[in-house]
Amino acid sequence: MELFDTTQLGLKRAISGAAQRQNVLADNVANANTPGFKPRDVDFHTALRSAFADGRDAVQSASFAESAQDTVVRADGSGVDIDVESAKLSQNALEYQTLLQVSKGRTDILKSAIGVS
Repeated sequence: MELFDTTQLGLKRAISGAAQRQNVLADNVANANTPGFKPRDVDFHTALRSAFADGRDAVQSASFAESAQDTVVRADGSGVDIDVESAKLSQNALEYQTLLQVSKGRTDILKSAIGVS
């Protein structure tokens, strides 16, 4: 029997995906004034959804690819809309914190069940 169920493994991969996305979005904001910069994003939700459909091993090994946007929003060729990227950063940070709290709660329940404080 496995110590951690598929849900806990999924939470771990989701936390990893949210962290990867946060780094990519922060890079977009940092390059907002770089001419010709193409913003990137990480869609870890779709990859995880697919992995859950394929089973435990797929969840454990799920990987998340970055994708670039081709939209140009500024005259210098940059595709970064600072307001949009800032909103994505805030939303992703909240999701990351929520994932951490849920994961910690599940771990605390497991510790309590085995008598570890």
